[in-house]
Parts: sequence; structure tokens; C-alpha cells
Amino acid sequence: MKILHTSDWHLGRSLHGKKRYAEFAAFLDWLIEIIKEQQVDVVLVAGDVFDSSVPSNRAQELYYNFLSRVAASPCRHVVVIAGNHDSPTLLEAPKELLRVLDVHVVGGISERIDDEVLLLRDRAGAPELIVCAVPYLRDRDLRLAEAGESIAAKEEKLLAGIRNHYAEVFERAEQLRGEYGQGIPLIAMGHLFAAGGCIGEGEGMRELYIGSLARVDGGIFPENVQYAALGHLHIPQKIRGNELIRYSGSPLAMGFGEAGQAKSVCLVCCEGGKATVSQLPVPLLQRLERLRGDWPQIEARLQALFGEEASAWLEVVYEGEELLPDLRERLDANLAGTGLEVLRVQNNRMVQQALAQAHLEESLDDLSVDEVFSRCLEAQQVPEEQRPALLAAYGRVLRSLAEEDSLAE
Repeated sequence: MKILHTSDWHLGRSLHGKKRYAEFAAFLDWLIEIIKEQQVDVVLVAGDVFDSSVPSNRAQELYYNFLSRVAASPCRHVVVIAGNHDSPTLLEAPKELLRVLDVHVVGGISERIDDEVLLLRDRAGAPELIVCAVPYLRDRDLRLAEAGESIAAKEEKLLAGIRNHYAEVFERAEQLRGEYGQGIPLIAMGHLFAAGGCIGEGEGMRELYIGSLARVDGGIFPENVQYAALGHLHIPQKIRGNELIRYSGSPLAMGFGEAGQAKSVCLVCCEGGKATVSQLPVPLLQRLERLRGDWPQIEARLQALFGEEASAWLEVVYEGEELLPDLRERLDANLAGTGLEVLRVQNNRMVQQALAQAHLEESLDDLSVDEVFSRCLEAQQVPEEQRPALLAAYGRVLRSLAEEDSLAE
């Protein structure tokens, strides 16, 4: 049996205002071809299908179009669990309809533990695989808040709740194996932060739980599990050296902190009660480059990209000593007529100058976001009469960002 493990698609995610639907569509096209080429029997999607709990119509169209195309392929089953970015209700709304296409969706925990223990059958109707499909477990799903609890006590209760829930799921799976035969492979799915996992800088992964990242030890997966397909961390990796407990990682770089990362999906082959894993590299669909340094360093890197005739989205982090109030204009002049586009400019020197006007003992942490912006206006000698309008516009931007974050939680 061949099983394909993927996760963290984040359909609908944009990058500094740039829509990425073409990339998502190209990835899903590639994934369909891999399913056909490798004759995949089961596809596992380990959470964060969407980037928001209220995904756009276009993002949902990509998702459902993919599922309908899988149904027309040699693949027999698709199992989808919700991640922390997904809405359990939205994912499960078409659950009964999707089941007709052998697409099994688990959006959240329910009173019936059987909802998370899936017995998949082959085309002749014989049991062929048991999947423990555990979705992202939210704090409110697992524990009752008590007055006066310490952060440590809350964390320990939460971790105990996660461990106990997985234990119940695996216990029910073992009962099924006893009924249908011990030779049936057992696969686990989860969307969580496993202890020993590595996160990338700026990958956009929010903290899982209030107070801590609630890292769950990989020991929650018993030895009788042939493979654990995990989602949430964007870097492809195995946990604590175990080849059979893996994050497939995100198929696209979700931010400039992931620029240059190799992306992949996992192909798991089960035979004779054992599993072997290989990584299938995802083609680079949109190049991201982070340019960092003073102006000569940035300019030299731009020239190198010109020589490659590269097409890329850029983040520029200026760290030189010289003040460059015209940094954006310089970049635009250098990039005219090329396949390079700057999506974000960070001028650290300008921020440092603005802060230098404060007391020596004052640090960035001492200032509010409004105060930092006001210092920048002063440093740039923006006329007093223009500042109220700029501050108002800045406030609207901050409110918009806060609303996007609240929707994505």
C-alpha cells in the first residue's frame, strides 16, 4: 500500500499583499500527477488546509476541485484533519457528501471516539488500513479552567489532556485490529507541536496554546503505529531521529523566513507490517529571496540576480550605517525591467535613528507602535500638518492587521 502524506497548504495565504492562487493551483496540479504516477492508494492531509477559518471562495474552489480530481484517480481514500488555522465546522459541513467520494474529514473532537478512528476498505470491501485521525486539539476541548490556576498547572493539564485523548484513540484502534486482524496497518495523524520539532524563522506559525508551545513528546505514538503523519511545522523533518514520525512540511514557502527551504511530501510504503518513507521534492513554484546588509551588499546581490536572469519576490533588510531615506526609490530604479519585485523593505537604520532621539535608557520594548511611528515621522522631518493624516492611516492599517489575525486564530 502506498500512502502520501502532505500538510499545511494554507490555501488563500498571501505574502505582503501578493495573492498566491497560481502557486497553490500549480502545487495541487503537481500533486495530482504524483498520485497518478506513484499509484498512491491513500492521501493524508494533516491539517491547515486553509490559511484562515473564513477562507475565500477561490481557496475553497481549489480544495474541492482537488478532491474531485483525486476521486477520479487510482487513489482510493483521502483523509483530512483540521489544523489550528482551519474552521472545524467549515471543513465538516460537506462531510457526508464527501464520504461518498471516499474523502474522510475530521474537523474537531466529538463525544464519539470512533469518529477519529477510521477503518478504510479496499475496492472489494475488505479492511485494509486503520487511521487514527486526530485533529488539532484546542485548549477548550481538553480541560476546564479553574480560578487561581498557575500557568504551569494549566500547561500540565493541557498536555495531560492531549496524551489522554491520543491514548483513547489508539486503544480504540487496537480493539478494531483485534476484530479485523492484527495484520492491518495502523497509521496516526495529528496536528501538533512535537517535542524536538524545529520551526523556521518567520514561517507564520502562531503559538499553539496560551502560555507555552505545549510541545508533546513523540512517545504518545505507540510502537504498533506503522507511521505518524504530522502537520503544523513547516520544515520537513523527522522527530528525534525516528524515520516513521514525520512532518511533511508546507509545500510552499510561507514567508521570507522559509526562502531557500527544500519543500517535499512524504511517500509511505507499507508492506509486511513495516513502513518505509521517501521524500518527494515539490518543485519551486515562486522564488523568494531575502537581501540583507548595507547598500553595496544589497546592490551586489541584485547584480548577481540580474546575471541569473532570475524571477523572484524580494525582501530587503537594510542594515548599513548610512541613512538612506530614498532606499525604496533606489531599489525601484535598479529593478526596472527585470523579473524581480520587492514586496517588503525594512530600513533598520531609519528605525535606529528614530529611537536615538529618545533617552539612552529607552529601548524599543518601552515604546508603543504609535510612538515608534511618531519618532519615524520626526526623524524624516515630516511637516506637522501632514502627521495627523499619516497617523490616522497608520492606525487603520494596524486595526486591519489585528482583524486578520483574529480571523485566522
